[in-house]
Amino acid sequence: MPRSAGQPLFLARRSYRRRRMMDGARVLPLLGAVLLLLPGLWHAEAGTGPRTGAGGIYLFLVWCGLILAAFGLARGLGPALEAEEEAVGEPPPAPGTPGRDG
Repeated sequence: MPRSAGQPLFLARRSYRRRRMMDGARVLPLLGAVLLLLPGLWHAEAGTGPRTGAGGIYLFLVWCGLILAAFGLARGLGPALEAEEEAVGEPPPAPGTPGRDG
């Protein structure tokens, strides 16, 4: 049944959230690279040296935040990906190669 122009497209809540989490997992390395390179843009005040203490704390906090974000994404995506693997099953062995039994 075709969708009319006035009806909104319905997306299942579970698949929508899974797709957004997968998008987040794809963007996380880029976000991490930007956040880790950001201290290189900081300018020290005139007459003082670089603030290595503040930069070190910032890098440590970004590193911990990235670990926690990756952990949260992995926990959220884990059951969905496991269910997807179970639905697909194990691929058949390639022709001409021995199976698991030998």
